[in-house]
Amino acid sequence: MKSALSIKNLVKTYPGDLQALKGIDLEVEQGDFFALLGPNGAGKTTTIGVISSLVTKTSGQIKVLGIDIDDNHSLAKKQLGVVGQEVNFNQFELVGDIVRNQAGYHGLNFKDSKKNAEYFMRRLDIWDRRNEKARTLSGGMKRRVMVAKALVNKPKLLILDEPTAGVDIELRRSLWDFLSEMNEEGVTIILTTHYLEEAERLCRNIAIIDKGDIIENTSMQELLARLEKETFVLDLDRPLKESPSMKDFNCKLQNPLQLSVTIRKDQELNALFNELSNLGVGVLSLRNETGRLEELFINLVDQEQEETENHNETLLEEK
Repeated sequence: MKSALSIKNLVKTYPGDLQALKGIDLEVEQGDFFALLGPNGAGKTTTIGVISSLVTKTSGQIKVLGIDIDDNHSLAKKQLGVVGQEVNFNQFELVGDIVRNQAGYHGLNFKDSKKNAEYFMRRLDIWDRRNEKARTLSGGMKRRVMVAKALVNKPKLLILDEPTAGVDIELRRSLWDFLSEMNEEGVTIILTTHYLEEAERLCRNIAIIDKGDIIENTSMQELLARLEKETFVLDLDRPLKESPSMKDFNCKLQNPLQLSVTIRKDQELNALFNELSNLGVGVLSLRNETGRLEELFINLVDQEQEETENHNETLLEEK
């Protein structure tokens, strides 16, 4: 099976010898829900810009569904939908016209453009706003228009660059559900986001880019399995005056009704509950204090930064 996206030795150098991408390789299989993560300035948006032909690469090869974007640019773009960070439509146009016209740009006839536009506007709950000017919509609704616009040609690969930035929790979760449905229907999705719980919940595979290099490329399950310990917040059934004394677990009373407990990889939650039960402490619910992916992400980026600094120091000493 052809990969949905294949990137080989992709380099992008801006004027002044600024290397945004340093020869990255990336493979995304068809049907995957893939996270491309990294700190600001890492190269995520540059990579997406090159894939979508908004940024000219310095060198390297990119194939979309087996189609080289240099050999057949138009055919490759027909397989691709992109939702960028910024609003990219005329806000004085009607919502329905924005989505229908996008289908026309991909060569769909009037009948299919109208049919596809209605289908995706209904699924994204913006059909009732089709005759309103886009400028009257909220930021979250504009995001939905951008998603509908990216999907109206029914692409096989959808790339989303910070799709839920600045939207409220309710809208974010509804977009999560919609994207999961699209992925189940066969659309390959690549997601960049700073909401790491979003990537952890949605994505099966992950690559982390930092300073133009891919520093991690693995499955989400394998990456999360590397955590040596996790901290949980427990909601208690009654208030406590002090933290319970447990020899096997490190715990701290955050407030009378909440207890944070750090659990090592070799420990079980059942052992914690048993010990708390023996102490007469009941637990109503628990949650991660911080996202597991967030903790790993910070560790990996910090480690990469430390290795770069050590390498630079070695070069200076050799000189």
